[in-house]
Amino acid sequence: EQWQDDMADLSHCPNVVAKLGGLAMPDNGWGWHERDTPPTSDEFVLAQQRYYDHMIDCFGAARCMFESNFPVDRWSISYPVLWNGLKKIAAKYSEIEQRALFTETARRIYRL
Repeated sequence: EQWQDDMADLSHCPNVVAKLGGLAMPDNGWGWHERDTPPTSDEFVLAQQRYYDHMIDCFGAARCMFESNFPVDRWSISYPVLWNGLKKIAAKYSEIEQRALFTETARRIYRL
């Protein structure tokens, strides 16, 4: 709850942009790195979608960008599974919002 409140407060600063990712790392407590089989994209979404949605709700897609924390994330999740999970999370957003999350915000912020 504190994190949610803190992120909502931070989102009022117009110069702050959020990179969304890195939650699959072993030190975040999901335990996926200890399993015999890695998580599926559906498991990833079930466990983490609420965090992504909260950030997008607070900051808006134009101030959020999806990212991976590879190679560290690879101990818990494969890149294709992460990528598919992010696509599932983004599915409920408009096409414009999806473009922002996957490419346009990063292009604008990093001047690519």
